[in-house]
Amino acid sequence: MKFVDEASIRVQAGDGGNGGVSFRREKYIPRGGPDGGDGGDGGSVWLQANSGLNTLVDFRHSRMHRAQRGENGMGRNRTGHGGEDIVVRVPVGTQVSDLDTGEHIGDLLVHDERLKVAQGGFHGIGNARFKSSTNRSPRQFTHGGAGDQRQLKLELKVLADVGLLGMPNAGKSSFISKVSSARPKVADYPFTTLYPNLGVVSVGRERSFVIADIPGLIEGAAEGAGLGIQFLKHLARTRILAHIVDIAPMNEETDLVAEAQQLVSELNKFDPALGGKERWLILNKIDLLDETEWQSRRQALLQGLQWQGPVFCISAISGQGTDELCAALMDYLQTQAAANEQTDDETVDDASSESWNPL
Repeated sequence: MKFVDEASIRVQAGDGGNGGVSFRREKYIPRGGPDGGDGGDGGSVWLQANSGLNTLVDFRHSRMHRAQRGENGMGRNRTGHGGEDIVVRVPVGTQVSDLDTGEHIGDLLVHDERLKVAQGGFHGIGNARFKSSTNRSPRQFTHGGAGDQRQLKLELKVLADVGLLGMPNAGKSSFISKVSSARPKVADYPFTTLYPNLGVVSVGRERSFVIADIPGLIEGAAEGAGLGIQFLKHLARTRILAHIVDIAPMNEETDLVAEAQQLVSELNKFDPALGGKERWLILNKIDLLDETEWQSRRQALLQGLQWQGPVFCISAISGQGTDELCAALMDYLQTQAAANEQTDDETVDDASSESWNPL
């Protein structure tokens, strides 16, 4: 299926039903009085996250989503039936904004999470509500309010713990296919990956994380060159970046230091926060070189980059070093999760202590 990560749709909530104008007319009751009921509220439009969806492709053919109008009020003080809400299912990770104003409406990050994007119109008031001692036979009523109408932009950002980045043909697809059940296209030419792939990496009982592979980046990706800018945003929600470098490129004249620096430069141009995200260096394809050679290239690369962070040497094809890398990533993610949980608990405790005022 073609990966579609952006779509625009129009949503229209239902109008509220008008209030009714009616007078009671029954035998032996000559002055029945007003009995027009209120109208019903219009239905609202909701977006609901669904983990079973992976793309926004359906919205290319279904662009208009309209909720039901509320019924008008009726005689005998009968209230009109409220319009039914409609629920539009979108993939988990969908970001919603108003296309006309640019307002960010919200993110849907959890399965079954809901977001109201268009409020139904308020019901009209029937003439029975206008009766008073000085207005015995009111003919006043109010019309139902108009439901919200909006042009929405839906943008899907994949949710993953680890994001793979690297130049085309660095071996990202080979790596994700080795360590997970994902089966992306693997070939010996650039840009074999045309859309993000997600894979679940299991590192033992109840220890797993999600990894995302995006198309390779080239110089100028932040300005739109290649496929990078279309998918760089998918790295924004990852917790750590795995920077894969082809340590045995087909072109022997390739400057690995310059390539690595160029990729980081593209990240900073696109979003400084993305450039500052935790990043590990993964040197791939060591199986194509003897140990002395890849150790020498490793040393030269680390010195050229003045690298101080974690570095791993692997072969995505043979699997050499991949188990150690995945275990280290899992440990890091669990440590970060525990630290974040502790920070949240301390924040709650601080808030509680500040609100406590002993007598």
